[in-house]
Amino acid sequence: MKKIEVKLSLPVVAPLLDVIKSTVDDLRGSLAAAASGRDIDEDLREVWVDALLVSQAGDCRTLLGLFDREFFSTGVIAFDGTNAEPIVRSCAAVRLRLREKYLKTLEDESLESGNIELETLPEPERKAFMCYLFLATIQELIIQHLDSSIIES
Repeated sequence: MKKIEVKLSLPVVAPLLDVIKSTVDDLRGSLAAAASGRDIDEDLREVWVDALLVSQAGDCRTLLGLFDREFFSTGVIAFDGTNAEPIVRSCAAVRLRLREKYLKTLEDESLESGNIELETLPEPERKAFMCYLFLATIQELIIQHLDSSIIES
């Protein structure tokens, strides 16, 4: 299995980690995306949503686990077969919540292209946007550089 190690700039990433942590806290007890399942029994739906919440929480712990003591001493994070899929999912969950909470006034095309003038955004939106791009980059790295067998469909 492949392993990707990425060296990050601590002064750049540290403020983004605060945004990630607060967004993960905000996700606690709620799904990043609404679970439809309108056609299923209410009891089954409740069990299903509970399972999704447990999975989302575990994925977010995996993402936050990248930024441990070793990261703060070396600046390196690593992706491999054991953490790739949960990190991709947790990045998506955090990005969805950032979009919903801070970035809803921005157009999808601008968000995805990164074509936004940062100095025009108020501070909370600026940090959220930088975090949104950072997490998108992590997702792209994983998807582009790890074998497709690691991320199962």
